[in-house]
Amino acid sequence: MSQTTTQLDEQIRTVLDRATDGIEEPIDTATVEQLQTEASRALYADASLDEIYDGILQVVTARIERNPAYKRLAAEVFHQQYYRAVVGEDLTGEERADRYRATFAANIEHGVEAGLFDDQLVSTYDLSGLADALTLERDSHFEYMAMETLTQRYFVHTNDDEPLELPQAFWMRVAMGLALEAESPQRRAIEFYGVLSKLEFTPSTPTLFHSGTTHPQLSSCYLTSVQDDLAAIFDAYKHHAQLSKYSGGLGNDWTNLRAAGALIESTGVESTGIVPFLRISNDVTAAINRSGKRRGAACAYLECWHLDFPAFLDLKRNTGDERRRTPDMNTAAWIPDLFMKRVAADEQWTLFSPDEVPELHSCYGEEFETRYEEYEQAAADGELRQYETVDAADLWRQLLTRLFETGHPWVTFKDPCNIRSPQDHAGVVNSSNLCTEITLNTSGEEHAVCNLGSVNLATHVRDGELDRAYLAETIETAMRMLDNVVDLCFYPTEEAEHSNMRHRPVGLGTMGFHEALMQVGVPMGSAEAIETANRWQEFVSYHAIAGSCSLAAERGAYPSYEGSKWDRGLLPQDTVDLLAEERGREIPTDRSEQLDWDRLRERISDHGMRNSNTMAIAPTATISTINGTTPSIEPVYSNLYVKSNMSGDFTIVNDHLVAALDDRGLWDEEMVDQIKYHDGSIQEIDRIPDDLQELYRSAFEIDPRHQLRLTAARQTWIDQSVSHNVFFPSTDGSLLDDVYTTAWELGLKTTYYLRTLGASQIEKSTLEMDEYGKTQHRDEPGDGSERGSEPASDTDTTDGDLATVEDPTCDTCQ
Repeated sequence: MSQTTTQLDEQIRTVLDRATDGIEEPIDTATVEQLQTEASRALYADASLDEIYDGILQVVTARIERNPAYKRLAAEVFHQQYYRAVVGEDLTGEERADRYRATFAANIEHGVEAGLFDDQLVSTYDLSGLADALTLERDSHFEYMAMETLTQRYFVHTNDDEPLELPQAFWMRVAMGLALEAESPQRRAIEFYGVLSKLEFTPSTPTLFHSGTTHPQLSSCYLTSVQDDLAAIFDAYKHHAQLSKYSGGLGNDWTNLRAAGALIESTGVESTGIVPFLRISNDVTAAINRSGKRRGAACAYLECWHLDFPAFLDLKRNTGDERRRTPDMNTAAWIPDLFMKRVAADEQWTLFSPDEVPELHSCYGEEFETRYEEYEQAAADGELRQYETVDAADLWRQLLTRLFETGHPWVTFKDPCNIRSPQDHAGVVNSSNLCTEITLNTSGEEHAVCNLGSVNLATHVRDGELDRAYLAETIETAMRMLDNVVDLCFYPTEEAEHSNMRHRPVGLGTMGFHEALMQVGVPMGSAEAIETANRWQEFVSYHAIAGSCSLAAERGAYPSYEGSKWDRGLLPQDTVDLLAEERGREIPTDRSEQLDWDRLRERISDHGMRNSNTMAIAPTATISTINGTTPSIEPVYSNLYVKSNMSGDFTIVNDHLVAALDDRGLWDEEMVDQIKYHDGSIQEIDRIPDDLQELYRSAFEIDPRHQLRLTAARQTWIDQSVSHNVFFPSTDGSLLDDVYTTAWELGLKTTYYLRTLGASQIEKSTLEMDEYGKTQHRDEPGDGSERGSEPASDTDTTDGDLATVEDPTCDTCQ
């Protein structure tokens, strides 16, 4: 054996020994020696240190499916490698801690000199004091996938690709940027850092990208209404590009544009309709690389009475004239209650061109129904140039067919969004946003803006219960951080700045809901989960609203507060009754209050609200990855699978399931193979007790209507909306109809993606199987399609392989 080979083995062992010392789970000496041997075989004698790290990571990550301890070990190896890249050498103990803190201060100054960081980070703060506040052991909170994601997309690098941020320096930079205008910036930065670094609350991706930088575009998403004028349309493209440039996700309302065949009075020719303009919008979306880190992303909304709506439904098809398709842009249907009533009654529906029915888009509820019926009569009397009468049920079926085929258009409901809006005195909600959780007013003069962040419920569980006092403190700090974003943000358009400063909306969301349920022992498919969702969200709502009210007492109410529902004494739960009255039918949700809402109403009456809107539950695709928890309010996608996203391919294993099986002596190689064979499902593995099978059901194993009821329970308490993916394990169109009809009946404001299984995987879904049916077998061919904005697939697997799915959620908003 050569000396060089011996040195290689020593280097590998040194890296592994440091890594095993850094994790809580014990890894025995024999296993470490085996890892060393495998890594040595995969490398060559003269391998560089970076190649050694990469070789070790390949060996360790290949074992993650066997035990979650290996993903923590991989994270520690990655930490070592990245630390060396930033600091320039390997250090341990006190010497490493001292260098870590010194590097934080030096790199903040370096970033300012390089024009990357706001120079106020140096002039405002005592960097030495902030360095002392860094809690270095919190680096271990980041798992391997989180570290890969952060280093590739979040940590700041110079233009020469020199890394400037270690993990705790990253959190502190974000905190510093959000505390710049605080009365005591140093104290607030340390407070914010504590909440961020303990993964209690995480702002949205744009805030993490840009806080403390020279271009602090901190807002998550923008909503615009395109006006029916050629100059306005091309101004909209310009605004689209400007908003996308700095990471904004867009929701664009196109309903005002006249339909194909409508007369253009200035030229005497007929309009080409909205489709050609949407194709241009698609190309603008594709052309923008947001912040150099993410693809442009937008969603076009159209109301379902628009004469071009049938053509709109075909925009995402992969057949037909490419010039009439939008492959790079999402679509969503904006549906009034009257349409759903006509579908249920099997009645006719009339399509109009907006230039002949100008009031329809700007009214809702009873007023909309009255005006709509008047226009139908005008059409029957020959007073309108263009209209078409169709069967409402046929148009609904066409929508659902396209939704199942392409994942679009998303189904969103106009009347709940408007009737329940706190800002009904200030305008109309014309659409939602890219991820369907934002419901803000837009017009030609205002681009709605929302500033998002999410509380991690899973980090607030203590001794098998949600620690409410702890959660209340987090929410108070989170609301202050979100409100600061409004003032600190760089606004790409004047319309966005005008709107945000006038209304100051924020969207406090949640993530880690399913992980928290696992920790408290509540199966997500149970009735108890609905009650839990209801009460947890009531608590979040109470403290989010209370936090905004406290900020109003400290800083003043938002400018458009007077006349709002807040001002009129109406809180989110009160507006469910308003929706029921407008519809003339009950909304089947529990609105009973268990907290002291009367006292909060009195405080609001005294002080007002700092923010027009306070809550919205976004997808949290990427920030939940950073937090190592389940996304948003969704069930776990699977108990064992490979997740593919912009940062790479990662094995995902349900840690809680592994721990539960290990406690009962059931976690072994045979169990791993069985779970792999069943594509991450445990429902048909007889060795696993019934209680664990119930507790660890995954997304396609929980009735989609039950998941809607969970969201309806939390929607009661939320002033905006919930980004709700529908996981549908069937091919039955009547069942799909039932799911989306249920969403409307429950009073949901919006839904997001429709997720479906490949044909060969439907067998693995075991929810209410008498209804959904075991109609497929594992060895039958399937298209493996899972529909989404990015080409996502559940590929059929051979024995021994893990199913691979592209990240099934959008990372634009969070």
